Amino acid sequence: MTQTQNVDTPRGLALAITAYLLWGFLPLYMKALSHISPVEVVAHRIVWSVPVAGILLIALGRTRDLRAALRNPRMLGMACVTAALISVNWAIYVWAITTGHALDAALGYYINPLFSIALAALILGERLTRIQGLAIILAAAGVAVLVFEAGKLPWAALSLTVSWGFYALFKRSLPIGPNQGFLLEVLILTPFALAFLLWQSAQGLGSFGVTTQDTVLLAGAGVVTAVPLLVYANGAKLVRLSTMGILQYIAPTMIFITAITLFGEEIDRGRMIAFPMIWAALVIYSVPMLRQMRRA
Repeated sequence: MTQTQNVDTPRGLALAITAYLLWGFLPLYMKALSHISPVEVVAHRIVWSVPVAGILLIALGRTRDLRAALRNPRMLGMACVTAALISVNWAIYVWAITTGHALDAALGYYINPLFSIALAALILGERLTRIQGLAIILAAAGVAVLVFEAGKLPWAALSLTVSWGFYALFKRSLPIGPNQGFLLEVLILTPFALAFLLWQSAQGLGSFGVTTQDTVLLAGAGVVTAVPLLVYANGAKLVRLSTMGILQYIAPTMIFITAITLFGEEIDRGRMIAFPMIWAALVIYSVPMLRQMRRA
């Protein structure tokens, strides 16, 4: 029988923590590509993810589900939606990291679990507890502070939150395994990515093949994209949902620390107020999960 999230297995914890640590270190890799356009970076992330995910599926002997999905118009349509959402999320993330907005990326992924709860209540009809409602209101107030101080929406953070939130929501409805689903998504995106890269090369604008360093980094973008997602997908099946809810703060915390210590991004007055408010909201949201974990 397949292991579910009813218990936390050592293997599941190791996989989940590894995935979040890899995501936490990802800004360092993307920063090395800051001189290349985000669209080109995302295109290479898509193209080079295909062999990584494909080799894994072949090794696991799980290609049958993928072949069936490619012949199912309804499943293909659903996968097109999730593929579009993940590509938008990747593009905004790469732009944020490479243009000095890593703090916005951290903010977006801090807000994400609270947005997902609100989304489940609005779309799936799930009932909010008072604690969850309070956490969402506090996080929304933190965003309002940012808007008031900056005079504009933190669009990068909110776009990351919304795109990943809807991606996770629709991904739940995709009736295919996580490894097969990821490969299906990048296969759908690959023709568009290849078309862009070929056009860019014809215009003499591409970075691939210009220098050894850029070529290696762009080819490796598929590995740093696919591996954490595949590790996460397999780890999530072996730990409880509440545990994953706590562990998901690892990546944005690492991004936050990296942004202020290595990238030299400044925390202005709005962020000095908003981040503690959102952290407080996450504490309020997490307390019931921690209690549940202790009881278990």
